[in-house]
Amino acid sequence: MVYADADDVEQALATTSAAFNEWSFTPAAERAACLRRYADLLEAHMGELIARCTREAGKNIADGIAEVREAVDFCRYYAVQVEDEFAGETVLPGPTGERNTYGLYGRGVFVAICPWNFPLAIFSGQVAAALAAGNAVIAKPAEQTCLVGAAAIELMHEAGFPGDVLAYLPGPGEIGAALVADPRIAGVAFTGSMPTAKKINRTLAERDGPIIPLIAETGGQNAMIVDSSALIEQVVADVVRSGFQSAGQRCSALRVLYVQTDIADDLIEMLSGAMAELSVGDPWQLGTDVTPVIDTAARDKLAEYAAYADAHFKNHYTCKLDETHETGTYIAPRIYELDSIDQLGDEQFGPIVHIIRFSASGIDQVVDDINALGYGLTFGIHSRIDTTVERVLKRLRVGNAYVNRNIIGAVVGVHPFGGEGLSGTGPKAGGPHYLYRFATERSVSRDTTAAGGNASLMSLEEDEPSEHVYVTPEPQRLNRAADSEPERTRD
Repeated sequence: MVYADADDVEQALATTSAAFNEWSFTPAAERAACLRRYADLLEAHMGELIARCTREAGKNIADGIAEVREAVDFCRYYAVQVEDEFAGETVLPGPTGERNTYGLYGRGVFVAICPWNFPLAIFSGQVAAALAAGNAVIAKPAEQTCLVGAAAIELMHEAGFPGDVLAYLPGPGEIGAALVADPRIAGVAFTGSMPTAKKINRTLAERDGPIIPLIAETGGQNAMIVDSSALIEQVVADVVRSGFQSAGQRCSALRVLYVQTDIADDLIEMLSGAMAELSVGDPWQLGTDVTPVIDTAARDKLAEYAAYADAHFKNHYTCKLDETHETGTYIAPRIYELDSIDQLGDEQFGPIVHIIRFSASGIDQVVDDINALGYGLTFGIHSRIDTTVERVLKRLRVGNAYVNRNIIGAVVGVHPFGGEGLSGTGPKAGGPHYLYRFATERSVSRDTTAAGGNASLMSLEEDEPSEHVYVTPEPQRLNRAADSEPERTRD
């Protein structure tokens, strides 16, 4: 893999800018067909893609399968939306003598800056959404997972997305920075850290020219509240999955576990027992539960934090590592107990869960403390008391809340995913409004009297009441090529 340089950036910008307009007016059905062909190719190449995710991102086999499935879901979901919402103009209500229409169009060249923790799913989702809405795209993958991104781009071109509409620029952060700063860029889709998102936002604000969209999904200090009515066995299974699957390297992963004091000791004991059964090891092995973290920099940062936490917090359990883990980037899953969420500090992007006890009467303060962090990505509550659940959800400011289940593994179209506050700008990926942010809206009003009036009124039956002349039509979809008034329906 050869990294892009400044000349590659310029060539990609020039090529995609020139190709955008034609792609924007490519029929929506053709763009949707490309998405579906790409989805089919992902499934056909599933084994190869899983292997790449394992080799580059350290994903175990189960996570690799889920990665491909999510990428497929994004494509098929957005294909349906494109056919429904981008296929032609919508006729709007208006008086006789006017024809008013509304349509969605591509904005220009989008930059998609994608993360290493979902190098195929998020990569495919961001790029596919931008292409589906009629934009040209320059895709910039994370440095750690360039080969997964390259495989995805090859399949996208094979699926029919034109080469001059979709460019691929692997490389360090300077490549993304150069793209974001260029005035030819019409929008940015980014998934990653909050500091990087803020840098992108500042760069866009300082540019001359129009204000453009930044669609950002960042991290979170994701919390779960467990009250005394919860089923402890279910809570433990959900905490293990939420906190330690994918080595805790999900933006939705559990970071803070609030447990009602009445059941805290029992839950901690059972959770420690469950952690003792976790297999930490080689991602190629089917029996591996917890894989290595992404690279040595991530391992060293987490190890430094663990040393600090061991000295300042109560360590309830740390999984055992042996000599076979010395050559990899392994971090043992562990649980610490804090007195307050104020002790938490920055997000630790790994298999570390912090436990805080609370009294039943203090649950409102718990929610206030979670809100005060400023993040708002995922949240979970385990309670069999409906009034408690509703009370918490009404106070909480979070993008994705889960009740009596784990807090990871959002499904496209079922759990539209994205946060608020410090956790992202919205709209939610895999949700009904995501594609709109990649598009621009245009309306056209025509005075039909200038061409002889509204000819469709002449087709009214003689016995139809004359007041129907003044009934405005309901909004309906037309093909862009059509220029006739819609048939008027009876009341």
